[in-house]
Amino acid sequence: MELDHVFLRARIGAPEAQALRDLGLAEGSPNTHPGQGTANRRFFFGNAYIELLWIEDDAEAASDVTRPTQLAERLRPGSASPFGICFRPSPGPATVPFPAWDYRPAYLPAGMAIQVGRDVPLAEPMWFYLAQARAPQLVPEHAAGLRAITSVTVTVPGVSRWSAAARAAMEEGGVVLVEGEAHCLEIGFDGAASGRIHDFRPMLPLIFKLP
Repeated sequence: MELDHVFLRARIGAPEAQALRDLGLAEGSPNTHPGQGTANRRFFFGNAYIELLWIEDDAEAASDVTRPTQLAERLRPGSASPFGICFRPSPGPATVPFPAWDYRPAYLPAGMAIQVGRDVPLAEPMWFYLAQARAPQLVPEHAAGLRAITSVTVTVPGVSRWSAAARAAMEEGGVVLVEGEAHCLEIGFDGAASGRIHDFRPMLPLIFKLP
């Protein structure tokens, strides 16, 4: 499998997006998720995208369909990981390589499902898989010169043993997981050979490693 996108918890309307725009990123199309109760703002790159996600409708986020995803816990301030990491098939058989259950929110076409990792502690990111997903088709040119996401490192506090989905993310999805004191997502671009970083904390628990 390969990375499709990552999400980070944002405030309503994702005002945090301005910090990414100020760095020189061109914002892509936003999206809403009817029935799930969430909405986003997105930034696309050649192979994946970053999603700033928030709860738009509390009742939908707490519905019987959405509740098992634990999105509400992740998208409200608290100790849960504020991240989600989505994979898609790499060339080859499209089989999800970790224990998962089928989530069918109302906004998906009939017959389509999101495979959500089973038995994942809230300290870990939400792990999920989209068998029908493909690389972004419309990718803007970013003034910052960033083209592709080439590494993802997640700092996770309070985990003594990784879930099966987390182990698959490391072994087959190329994600690096480390234990630390606070949740943090580090995204490397285009090999990140310069050694330079851009730290969005405390606004977002996000660090960019720059080419």
